This record gives sequence, C-alpha cells and structure tokens, in this order.
Amino acid sequence: MEQRPIPEPGPNEVLLQMHSVGICGSDVHYWQNGRIGDFVVKKPMVLGHEAAGRVVKVGSAVKNLKEGDRVAVEPGVPREMDEFFKSGNYNLSPTIFFCATPPDDGNLCRFYKHSANFCYKLPDNVTYEEGALIEPLSVGIHACRRAGVTLGSSVLICGAGPIGLVCLLVAKAMGASQVVISDLSADRLVMAKELGADFPLTVKREDGPEELAKRVEGMLEAQPHITIECTGVESSVQTAIYATRPGGVVVLVGLGAAMTTIPLLNAALREVDIRGVFRYCNTWPMAIAMLASKKVNVAPLVTHRFPLEQAVQAFETTRQGQGVKIMLKCDKTDQNP
Repeated sequence: MEQRPIPEPGPNEVLLQMHSVGICGSDVHYWQNGRIGDFVVKKPMVLGHEAAGRVVKVGSAVKNLKEGDRVAVEPGVPREMDEFFKSGNYNLSPTIFFCATPPDDGNLCRFYKHSANFCYKLPDNVTYEEGALIEPLSVGIHACRRAGVTLGSSVLICGAGPIGLVCLLVAKAMGASQVVISDLSADRLVMAKELGADFPLTVKREDGPEELAKRVEGMLEAQPHITIECTGVESSVQTAIYATRPGGVVVLVGLGAAMTTIPLLNAALREVDIRGVFRYCNTWPMAIAMLASKKVNVAPLVTHRFPLEQAVQAFETTRQGQGVKIMLKCDKTDQNP
C-alpha cells in the first residue's frame, strides 16, 4: 500500500471514488513475474482494471456524467485517432492507454481519474460489483462475436475459470443451443453447470487431444460449430482444433507460450478458422444492457471479498486458485455490493 496524492481530472476526465475492483489473472501475473510477453514492469505500477466507482468530480468539458453517477470503467482508452480507432477496432491501437499494463497505472486505489468517454453510467438495478465484472464479461462478448456465436450454435469452451465462465454466459445469451465446457477442476465444472452449461467435461492431464475431441463429439452427437479456448495450454489448443467441425471456428482467448505446436494442417484441410482475441472493443453498452435486463447473471462469480487494506491476502487467495472472482472493496463508507 502506498499513499499518493488525489489526482486532478483534466477537462475530459472524471475523478472516481473507486468502489469494487476485481482481481484478474494478469494482475497476479504482473505481481509474480513482472511481465506479460512484451509488457514489462520497469517501475512501480498500480494494479487493477476490472472496476466500478462513483463520480466525485467532473472535468470542465465533460457532458455525459455528473457528480454522484455510478459508473463502470472501460480500462482501454485510445490515445490517438489512428486507423484502428477509425475502423472501430481501437483495442488494436498500439498506443492505447490500458489500466495496469506497463507503464500505465490501474485503478486499485481509493481515487482514480479516467476518460469520461470510457466511464459508463450504471442503471440503478446493476450493482458496483456487476459493473466491475463488465470487464471480464466483455472478453466473453468479444470472443463470442469473433466466433460468430448465434441461435443454434453448438460450442465447446476449454477452461472453466472466470473467462471460460463468462464465455459460457454470453454464448448462452447469444443463442447457443448446446455448450460443452471442460476443465481439470470438478469444482469449477459444478459452477459451470449451475451457470447453464449443458455438458461439463472433466479433463485429466494425461488425456490426449484427439481422444478428448472424440469425447466432445460423443456428448454433442456432432462436432461443435465453435470452440472457445480459454486456457492457453498447448494440448488444449490442439484439442480445440481437433474437436471443431469442418468449416467451424476456433477462437483463442487464453494466453500460453509464445511458440505453440498445433495441428495446423488438420485445421487448414478442414477449413477451420483460427481467430485471435485481444481484450475487447465496443462491449460496455451491450454488457450493461445484458445485466440490466437480467439476461445474464454474473453475481455468482464473486466468491470472495476483501477490503483494500487486505489486498496482499486477496492476491494470495487468487494466486492459489481459490474461488472464482475475488473482489476488493475500495470505499470505506460503502460496503454494499
């Protein structure tokens, strides 16, 4: 914990009293390893990018928000109007600001300033915690959009951690008829079943990718149209390709080794498209609508809560793989969800 001055919002920014901030696997990774790929921590960095809070001060040019508004924070803010911004793919802009990605500070603090255009007002029936969960939910929305999930899709999701579970929620909301979800952990699959998975598939480390693909086909009585890979584990990426039906789509969400061996010829000869996912773009309005209409329920994902003062304990709990989503509470005056 470190004392820092309360920031002053610029003309197009708002100052937020942070309320609920979720811990992401990437936060833990930076804490433990000091880097993710090419993003290297070179100086002390504030963590946290799954966040919601209350507006306490507005910049002089801000029109869309006022003091007292409850907002969800989209952590990625484009710095320039480049080709990616113009085409609507601002998440791919090389110069984007992103909370808790070196060198940019995150929002695991009491007060935080952010671009007003990337703070979204929460309806009264959406809690701060649900607002914070819009960030992981957005990964699920972007992955399902990239995959083309639609009415009647059959989907395999590899991995039932927080991101696999939000992919499940979104796939179901977008009309997927049957979803198989796999994981090593039986506990996580119990949660997946409660959240709407049709077929939980328990995986053992020694299971071969082609054998697992056959089991998936057996469950669905056909190969899935779409596989969403959320682990980044090499054998799981291989399973994803083998399992997907010809002409189908594999979406890679999980981050694994920089070099990964995959059955590329198998995918090419069966016209299985392999698509990447980098964060998200244009998802917050859809996510808020899904939560406000109760089409999606993310509340069960929060299994642990800690006050900001116990951040180290919260991070340790996440590192050990306990629970699903761990929430830090940053507002001493308001301990409600």
